[in-house]
Amino acid sequence: MSGPYLHQDISRRTLLARAGQLGFLGTAAPLAMNLASAAEAAALGADDYRALVCVFLYGGNDYGNTLVPYDTINYSRYARIRGGVAFQRKDLEKTALTPIRPQTLTDNLQYAFAPYCPRLKILFEGGKLAPLLNVGSLITPLTLAQYKSSNRALYPLPPKLFSHNDQQCTWQAMGSEGATVGWGGRLGDLALAGNDHALLTCISAAGNAVFVSGDKALQYQISPEGAIAVKAFREPEYGSPAISEALHQLITQQRHHAMENELSVLARRSIEMEGVVNGALADINLQTNFVPVPHENPLASQLKIVARLIGARKQLGVKRQVFFVSLDGFDHHSDLMAKHADLMAKLDEALASFYTATVEMGVQRQVTAFTASDFGRTLANNGDGSDHGWGGHHFIVGGAVHGGQYYGTAPHVSVDAEDQVGQGRLLPSTSIDQYAATLARWFGVPDGEMAAILPNIANFDRGPLGFV
Repeated sequence: MSGPYLHQDISRRTLLARAGQLGFLGTAAPLAMNLASAAEAAALGADDYRALVCVFLYGGNDYGNTLVPYDTINYSRYARIRGGVAFQRKDLEKTALTPIRPQTLTDNLQYAFAPYCPRLKILFEGGKLAPLLNVGSLITPLTLAQYKSSNRALYPLPPKLFSHNDQQCTWQAMGSEGATVGWGGRLGDLALAGNDHALLTCISAAGNAVFVSGDKALQYQISPEGAIAVKAFREPEYGSPAISEALHQLITQQRHHAMENELSVLARRSIEMEGVVNGALADINLQTNFVPVPHENPLASQLKIVARLIGARKQLGVKRQVFFVSLDGFDHHSDLMAKHADLMAKLDEALASFYTATVEMGVQRQVTAFTASDFGRTLANNGDGSDHGWGGHHFIVGGAVHGGQYYGTAPHVSVDAEDQVGQGRLLPSTSIDQYAATLARWFGVPDGEMAAILPNIANFDRGPLGFV
């Protein structure tokens, strides 16, 4: 990552301060462990357990068919703009939302969830789910006139708007494609020393993800079945245990060269962690039925292993964890109605099951899940789908969530209002930084460290958004 608005590391001030306080940085421990020990973990004061779970919807979720205008006037506007990719109003009756407390939204909007989300409606009306309206990538607050201005020094735009790869990186790491440190990983940097197994601070159940890569926190990847084994040790290479043993010695032996030795240390730690993780998971058997056929809902499978890891938190000796899961396929330029319906049903099933599992384990107030995506999409249709947008609506789920009401500012149902940039592409009214800062405060990050986590937060109102 580079550029004038981006992260400047957890800061030399923090690193030097921690080095002075800890006083044990030396040659006895591996370099990676020394750096981890120097993180700002003590600042979290982690006496309890807390976990953040990022649910990333790859491809750009269609906001217009996720939270759907339901009141008569705004539904009519929605149906006129969307045309053949609009729901019938009668199909929204069972998922129409009634806030716990009366709220007046823009143009007296009332919303319904997509018809495939009955479980999310139950969570909303039970006060466990909060929608955050029109959130997206921003460097500084923008009006439509400022967006159109040629003065990019005064009114900077996020890098490469409407680009999948760049906006995925912006959401996960506050930088364009090529970023190597995510804001979830920066949270992990602060939490490392509070966990007995520092390697289990930042975990992805969805393969490689920059979101859970820190300056010092390493990304630990896990499969729905548990720790990922080194195949050659699980199944003898070429059918020969002797070859597997030779390979084990080769990749784990002590080395004289510092960098080579670091690789050996990482290999040994990974192999050892497989036994630690799978041993702890062996006793965690949840009653919650995530999904009857796991391969039919990969998000549910990922969230199930996350739930089991949370269930094993005491055996693993962790106080703070950041998780990443994902669901792919949201780039609906065509066949929106059928494809989006399937994904919304999967999201509904997976998030509801995950919350139920946290209740089963008695940790619902200690675990907060939240959605993110490349961007929203156009409200205007392109014939059979919608095109890349900007702002979108997202959900926060958990026992600590102040659910049952909306947060942020509801956009007009229009293609030419002042809160959009054309075709119903929403100009975000809430930034990712503000969204993340509210989650980070709940996680335990002090205000003094917020700018090191979120590089643009000083440009926005720094008060919590209130959803947790």
